[in-house]
Amino acid sequence: MGAEKQSSKGQAWFCTTGLSSDMEVEVDDMTYHLNKFLLMSKSRKLHQLITEQEQSDEKKKRHEEEGDGYTPHIRLENFPGGPEIFEMVVKICYGVNVNLSASTAVLLRCAAEELEMTEEYSPDNLILKTETFLSHSVLSNTQETIAALKACESVSSLAESIGITKQCIDSIVSVASSSADPLLFGWPMNNRDSTKKKNKGSTLEVLSEDLLELSFPIFKRVVQAMKAKGLSDNIVETSLIRYAKKHIPLITSRSSSSSTIASNNQQRELLETIISSLPIHNSSANSTTRSLFGLLRSAIILNTSEKCRTVLEKKIGSHLEKATLDDLLIPSYSYLNETLYDIDLVERLIRHFLENAAVSLSSTSLTVVGKLIDGALCEIASDANLKPERFYILTLRTLVTAVTEEDGGETAGEAKVYFGVWEEVLKENQVLRLDMDAMRTRLYHLESEYLNLKEVIAKIDKERLYVANASPRKWSISNKFGCKFKTQVCDSHEAKMVDGRCQRR
Repeated sequence: MGAEKQSSKGQAWFCTTGLSSDMEVEVDDMTYHLNKFLLMSKSRKLHQLITEQEQSDEKKKRHEEEGDGYTPHIRLENFPGGPEIFEMVVKICYGVNVNLSASTAVLLRCAAEELEMTEEYSPDNLILKTETFLSHSVLSNTQETIAALKACESVSSLAESIGITKQCIDSIVSVASSSADPLLFGWPMNNRDSTKKKNKGSTLEVLSEDLLELSFPIFKRVVQAMKAKGLSDNIVETSLIRYAKKHIPLITSRSSSSSTIASNNQQRELLETIISSLPIHNSSANSTTRSLFGLLRSAIILNTSEKCRTVLEKKIGSHLEKATLDDLLIPSYSYLNETLYDIDLVERLIRHFLENAAVSLSSTSLTVVGKLIDGALCEIASDANLKPERFYILTLRTLVTAVTEEDGGETAGEAKVYFGVWEEVLKENQVLRLDMDAMRTRLYHLESEYLNLKEVIAKIDKERLYVANASPRKWSISNKFGCKFKTQVCDSHEAKMVDGRCQRR
């Protein structure tokens, strides 16, 4: 129904339905030649703008005096969706069917609001049509709802004021909580959920990826709505960590083609915001603990605030038993640290763990962390830049005593109880270490003896071969071993053997 032509002021759009074009509407670099009555009958705003222009425009008076026709010209600044969406508005006003999607429906709803195309002004108007489509075809489908929510980002203020953003967020969280399906956002899955994954895994994975494409302000609102709806801290924490991995390449040590984070400053701001949004209570998932270490590494490299890093260190330290040796040994990224690994960080994590141990922690956790620290001590002991006193600080008697003195009062007694268990763990580890050291020493001596014996035999064989090939001469073992042998003489006249004895020189 429309045709575009090039003009000196940009693109021009003309209606080809046969209706007269007696008004112009300019949107960005496109000028639309439209039927004034048709547009004014649907849009209160266009009616008001055209009326005001006709009543006060000197051009109209001049054209009337000269007997020429007058064409009102309206310029719409910052129109929602730009020329593409305005053209769809025009087609709908002309009675042409258009294909709607979740994103175009959001933009059309905002455009209708901008043009004041209400039911009070004209029945069966664009606001009602777009709201009906959103309600029946978009908000009832989670994937379409996420697409609509993403479209709200380009018209955030208007979409917020008319309530579309909140409707989309409420719909997503409502479906998630009512279906109790953690796979929807890539959340941790228990054994009972594995059957669902076989049937719906691919679709739900797409939904998860779509949600992670949202800008963080919108995504954060989804997370806040999760909390308000009573979804578990585990789900909230996992969702935030997955978003961080998607948009902060440092966490996964690989670039993300879809990442919208351009600079270290933007990554740092995003990471600090994500960390501040993490639940206070820890997730029960071991994979989340490893991910928290990934966040901590990125926080150190991006030089986030001390408060930000402290939050992560406390969360990790309170469940240090879920960490691995690779997690714990973080390289020193600062030129101020001479050691290969960040020893200060290890010390702080142990201290946070022991502070938590004074409150509530099982002996099993203490045993696991004891072995973890023992492994860490073995790794860092070979660092030539590690001073002995720093190594000593990492042993648990010192740390437990310090924590007990700081806590005092009620927790002091509890810390001493746990210290007893901790001391038993250390004794077991020390006994094992001594046994291994003894085995290493014994093995070393055996290897040394074997090598010496092998050298002696090789030398003997070499000399024997030399003697065999050289002129015949007397060869005596006594020259080799420093012994003097007397020859045994057989006397034919006496029926006895004279024994010779070996004497040392």
